Amino acid sequence: MLEHHGRGQTWSIFLRNEAKGIWACDFLQTTNLFSRPVFAFFVVKHATRRVVHLGVTRHPTDAWVAQQLREATPFHHKPKFLLRDNDAKFGPAFARVAEVSGIRIVRTPVQAPRANALMERFLGSVRRECLDHGLILGERPLHRVLREYLGYFNQARPRQGIHQAIPDPPRHAAIGDPTRPFHAVPVLGGLHHDYQRAA
Repeated sequence: MLEHHGRGQTWSIFLRNEAKGIWACDFLQTTNLFSRPVFAFFVVKHATRRVVHLGVTRHPTDAWVAQQLREATPFHHKPKFLLRDNDAKFGPAFARVAEVSGIRIVRTPVQAPRANALMERFLGSVRRECLDHGLILGERPLHRVLREYLGYFNQARPRQGIHQAIPDPPRHAAIGDPTRPFHAVPVLGGLHHDYQRAA
C-alpha cells in the first residue's frame, strides 16, 4: 500500500495528474429512528464525480468492507489509486482485496480532511440534500432512499467541479423538440427535480 503520494510532488498535483485513475471511498454514519448507528459506504470516481458504489449496513466489519470493494470493481473495472482515510473499518481483508486487484491504496494524511475534499463535499451533499429531510427506519429504507438520490446525483445534478456537467449523462439522450417546454420530474417525493424537455 502507498502511505503517501510520492516524493517531490504535492498532494494537489498528484490529484490533478492522476485524476482519471483515482477513486475515493468513505463512510457516512447516520442513525435510525431508534438511535442506532447505520453506515453508508460510497465509492466515487475523481475525474467524473460519478458515484460507482453504495453499500449500507449496521455492522461495517472488515469482511463486509472488503466485499464492498469487490462489488465496486467488477470485471476489472477498477481504479489505479483508491483514496481512503485511516478509519479502522478498513482492515486486512480490505487491503488484500485491493492488492489482489492491483489497486494501490493511498491513505490520506491524519487530521487533514481537505486531502480528500471531493469525498467530504459529496458526503456533505448527501446529508444536506437527502438525509437531513427525513427519518431513517432501517438499512433497507436507507439504501432505497440513497439509491434514488444517487440516481439524481449521477444523472441529473450538474457538478461545478466538472464545469456544470453531469457525472453520468445518458449515452443516447432523446432529442426533444427545442420549442417544447421542460417538465419537472420529482425526485425523493419532490425534494429535488430533474428537468427534462418534453419529447
